[in-house]
Amino acid sequence: MTDKVTGAQSLIRALECAGVDTIFGIPGGAILPAYDPLFDSTQIRHILVRHEQGAGHAASGYAAATGRVGVCMATSGPGATNLVTPIADAHMDSVPLVAITGQVNSAAIGSDAFQEADIRGITMPITKHSYLITDADDIPRAIAEAFYIASTGRPGPVLVDISKDALQAQTTFEYPTSIALPGYRPVTRPHSKPVREAARMIAASERPVLYVGGGVIRAEASAELLELAELTRIPVVTTLMARGAFPDSHRLHLGMPGMHGTVAAVAALQRSDLLVCLGARFDDRVTGKLDSFAPDAKVIHADIDPAEIGKNRVADVPIVGDCREVITQLVGAVQAEYDAGRGGDSGPWLATCQGWREKFPLGYERHEDSLSPQYVIERLGAIAGTDAVYVAGVGQHQMWAAHFVKYEHPRSWLNSGGLGTMGYAVPAAMGAKAALPDKTVWAIDGDGCFQMTNQELATCALNGIPIKVAVINNSSLGMVRQWQTLFYEGRYSHTDLHSARVPDFVKLAEALGCVGLRCDSAEDVDGIIAKAMEINDAPVVVDFIVNRDAMVWPMVVAGLSNDAIQIARDLKPDFEEDEL
Repeated sequence: MTDKVTGAQSLIRALECAGVDTIFGIPGGAILPAYDPLFDSTQIRHILVRHEQGAGHAASGYAAATGRVGVCMATSGPGATNLVTPIADAHMDSVPLVAITGQVNSAAIGSDAFQEADIRGITMPITKHSYLITDADDIPRAIAEAFYIASTGRPGPVLVDISKDALQAQTTFEYPTSIALPGYRPVTRPHSKPVREAARMIAASERPVLYVGGGVIRAEASAELLELAELTRIPVVTTLMARGAFPDSHRLHLGMPGMHGTVAAVAALQRSDLLVCLGARFDDRVTGKLDSFAPDAKVIHADIDPAEIGKNRVADVPIVGDCREVITQLVGAVQAEYDAGRGGDSGPWLATCQGWREKFPLGYERHEDSLSPQYVIERLGAIAGTDAVYVAGVGQHQMWAAHFVKYEHPRSWLNSGGLGTMGYAVPAAMGAKAALPDKTVWAIDGDGCFQMTNQELATCALNGIPIKVAVINNSSLGMVRQWQTLFYEGRYSHTDLHSARVPDFVKLAEALGCVGLRCDSAEDVDGIIAKAMEINDAPVVVDFIVNRDAMVWPMVVAGLSNDAIQIARDLKPDFEEDEL
């Protein structure tokens, strides 16, 4: 059955057919026709943000917290270009996102018309696919395809740019019942031959490591990963994007690897003879100096994106497929090897790795005259618990949150990993809370990040989205200051934000319709967090005034081998020869 409608009505109906229940956006001239039928939708909730960047990050937070496609909407020109950063962020972190933008009338495209920007061209390198729609008849098909592309294969962002005259034109609405994209056929089910070869290598290895990336979370493969790890008794490391994919409390877990990874995780990778890489991409923040990374290890690399396999590290056994499918088959293949009597004793290697974990635990310096930021985050995680969702900005507080909050479940940790976007936390937390209203959602933010997007707290207050924000306020661009301390002789060029004085975050929170609290002593931390936890009818901002000289350790200096890991300034782990 087909109905005569406008292109704008066709767009909203298509979004409803795609299952959309929430859109984050701001209206403007070119997209305005779409906002009229949106006003009448009983299925879609539109959340009016204060900045388009906030809309994009909120849509990403929604998607990362649920696995569903997040949706944001903006007008042409500056509205669209304000979405570029969150689109790039979603691209780097494999987040399913559909960004809908208005465009000037088709006859004016290319004429430098008012608020015209070639957003399709601008975002082409950072989207899975992009559309420019100038014919109203094409709208339902484009929307159906956009959601399919965004959510299948390696998830990612898709842009749908629609000219204003297409939105205003008359058309007939018919939502596609099937998707036909001959050039897009992602492989989800792996070939059995490399899986069997991987199983043989696992059975024969003496020092294997499961190197787990965010692809395991995107594939909903955490249960399968747990089964594989317990079957093989192989130590597990989870990257920044994979925190929560494997329980922190599990005896096989060694923590996060990389530049600021745990000693046990970094050492295990460096000394392994086999890396079983699942949904990770050998990112430079994990590998350090690439040619010195895990020098004695063979590599099994499983990823749904064939372009990632062999891109940075040659794979001895490449496996293209969805992580859940791959791990499920791998469990069966490894069990067959064990049943045939093939399989080494992983006990000594596991004991060595656990010895590193015990000998070099994460720690931090307590300051008698100021509040340690690590203590704040550690207590926040303990009080809010493992069922909460934690969303971090970028910088020191991000690394501390990755380490000192315990993650037991997938999708309980959201952050900007690949792009490293300051300002991510508050709007992403808003998106997560909008999607999961019964969950406690904490944004753990730095005072630098917080000042980039805190206007979305007004959005939260007005829309009944009671997120909680812990501002780790060291009055500095903390990670940059740390580098200035270590490598620039303490020359703090333009990193002092004076955030302990201006602005007053408590007053700012109150002005934005939130509850504002402040804490500057360790004795008050638990009480303040408990008070924040009791408030569920408004957003809460807690300004934690912390020591500005606290640093993130361990650390591998950029460009050096992971063997050069430091556990404090001028202090490297003292590995015993019989432990290696």
